[in-house]
Amino acid sequence: MITFLRRAGMIAASLIACLASGAQTVELNKVSDKPFFYSVAVPDGNYKVTVTLGAKKRAARTVVRAESRRLFVEEVETKKGKYATYSFVVSKRSPRIDDKMVVKIKDREKDYLNWDDSLTLEFNGAAPAVKSISIEPDTTAITVFLCGNSTVVDQNDEPWASWGQMIPRWFDEQVAISNHAESGLTARTFLGSNRLDKILSMMKPGDYVFCEFGHNDEKEKRPGDGAWYHYVYNLKIFIDRVHEKNGHVVFLTPTARRRFDDTQKKMVNTHGEFPDAMRSVAEREHVPLIELNQMTTDFFETLGFEGSKRALVHYPANTFEGQDKELADNTHFNPYGAYEVAKMVVMGMKQHHLPMLKGLRSDWKDFSPTHPDDFNSWYWYPAPSLVMKKPDGN
Repeated sequence: MITFLRRAGMIAASLIACLASGAQTVELNKVSDKPFFYSVAVPDGNYKVTVTLGAKKRAARTVVRAESRRLFVEEVETKKGKYATYSFVVSKRSPRIDDKMVVKIKDREKDYLNWDDSLTLEFNGAAPAVKSISIEPDTTAITVFLCGNSTVVDQNDEPWASWGQMIPRWFDEQVAISNHAESGLTARTFLGSNRLDKILSMMKPGDYVFCEFGHNDEKEKRPGDGAWYHYVYNLKIFIDRVHEKNGHVVFLTPTARRRFDDTQKKMVNTHGEFPDAMRSVAEREHVPLIELNQMTTDFFETLGFEGSKRALVHYPANTFEGQDKELADNTHFNPYGAYEVAKMVVMGMKQHHLPMLKGLRSDWKDFSPTHPDDFNSWYWYPAPSLVMKKPDGN
């Protein structure tokens, strides 16, 4: 049964089916000059998705994303009558953990595609065209679960973005990225909202849990809060619980905030002792650590005082429809900045020779934050959902 759903003014086709018994293939043969969605109701888990892009009667340019704007395939150009096929794994989840426990999601998350009962694909680009879609359950891909805050989360709305929703682009069907981060969370509130419980309910032995916290933890002011007590205590909980389930933990120091000194050439550390505290736990517990704080610092300094604004949500008034005030956010990335940070995370994986690199796509090229991609030659096709309100946290 096919129903049609309205979302942000676009038409989304939803095929209500259960894929537990095997692959489901749909000959979509859809072309458009606007973004469109395809959704299928499935249980929680990983799903291998194979899309054949292109159209019989016209040239096409198609981008593929999933759920809340997770990037999987950058724009693909196909000539009339020609097709291109890509496979990747989408991790689907709902708040339910078991008969007694659920993830305590925020009110703002209740409308996110990440938490509903369906796996949703977004087809965007200058002239999107899809010939067919195949979806089947996957139990073999190594899963990388992401824990963190607004710098990690799959940001649901334009113009906000985070590295967690860009990194799937670099992996084939051998790797699944399952992003459980949410804006405003600390290590403590991530645990308290049962998000690690959800991860552990989905994790299989050998999977990985990546943790980036610090931006919001440094603002907690209860007795015992701070870098060297509750923060390191909570980080140790992640390690112990994941190891108990035969998984692996990787730490990432928090991304830098854009704050320059008086010379406007060097960045100022706004995270106090939190990066050092994470480094200390990682060294003591033999946990791989990705130096995202240093790499993003180098990135901002390379772009310079003015140029670094291009990586963040810095836009003059009236850049977007309904935006009557300037946006000047020095914490939250725009799609370009998030895309660059995702490359830094991949480079961190390479530094530690992590096993998910076997699924790195063949077009990957090594990256340095001191030699970033040219902002002027990079383009992001906006999704239909646009919100001017700043995400939780800073």
